[in-house]
Amino acid sequence: MTRAKRKAEHLQYALKTGQSRLTGFDDITFVHQSLPDCSVEQIQLSTKIGELDLSSPIFINAMTGGGGEATYQINRKLAIVAQEANVPIALGSQMSALKDSSEIRTYKIVRDENKEGIVFANLGSEATVDQAKAATDMLEANALQIHLNTIQELTMPEGDRSFVDALVRIEAIVKSLEMPVIVKEVGFGMSMETVRKLHSIGVQAVDVGGFGGTNFAKIENARRKKLLSFFNDWGIPTAVSIIEAKEAFPDLSIVGSGGVQHSLDTIKAIALGACATGLAGKVLKTLVDDGVESLIEEIQEMKDELKLMMTALGAKSLPELQKIPVIISGKTHHWLNERGIDTKKFSQR
Repeated sequence: MTRAKRKAEHLQYALKTGQSRLTGFDDITFVHQSLPDCSVEQIQLSTKIGELDLSSPIFINAMTGGGGEATYQINRKLAIVAQEANVPIALGSQMSALKDSSEIRTYKIVRDENKEGIVFANLGSEATVDQAKAATDMLEANALQIHLNTIQELTMPEGDRSFVDALVRIEAIVKSLEMPVIVKEVGFGMSMETVRKLHSIGVQAVDVGGFGGTNFAKIENARRKKLLSFFNDWGIPTAVSIIEAKEAFPDLSIVGSGGVQHSLDTIKAIALGACATGLAGKVLKTLVDDGVESLIEEIQEMKDELKLMMTALGAKSLPELQKIPVIISGKTHHWLNERGIDTKKFSQR
């Protein structure tokens, strides 16, 4: 099977499998503030990923590219949305374009349609420094995502079977590029141990890509004759992963993604320690079902809702939001306590 056909299949199966809502966000509850001493006009949504300034904590996360005309059209529409909604956009893996120049157009269209916006390039951990430079040059990118997708590759019939020296390759890229490098999971979450390893080589931003959103094990199993069903429930829920990452290094830029579907998920992710949230599956579904204008409206509504909730909590900025007490219950509470993380510091801050 060609890479382009596989990318097209991924889109089809992503829409078909949907999202499980097992992110852990339902275990997070804000402590209500009856005297917030705040107004909607005072709310500031601006944030940073490393040294990169964002107008809000919402961006369109990596989805696709390299799948011929179908992915070209999706990326074109997503770029229009990103420009009109004033949010960053991340591309899917550009390895297709590096191996087949005819696929470059399916990625470059994002920069063509979004000339002044923030664009993230994307490659896997197998990439070399030269490939990283080529990928970022292709898009005139503002940052590079390096994705980690071990479980997807192992489940994929034609996927990689060796992940030796991935950390060494990532370190070489971090030291060679003069832009933020965001190391990103693709739906199975990051542990504090992983984050410590990444921090040790100079990584300043991670996207936890937690369990509970689009499930690439299920997508790849749908393409297999003999299922590896044990991978379908594999991973660290998004809420847990954000906290583990923040616990490992409080000053690290943590992006919360993996099943983020609405403003309440976003505000909870920020309260737990994320600086931004990436949306992919939800964005793709709205785009396909309802079109460009509806997606632009939906993103703007999310921003407005964030301001309303932050006003209710008396948090005028995202750093202030991270000081608002939250109660952690259920499986998330159990997981964190088993991992030696005291949840009371969230409820009594």
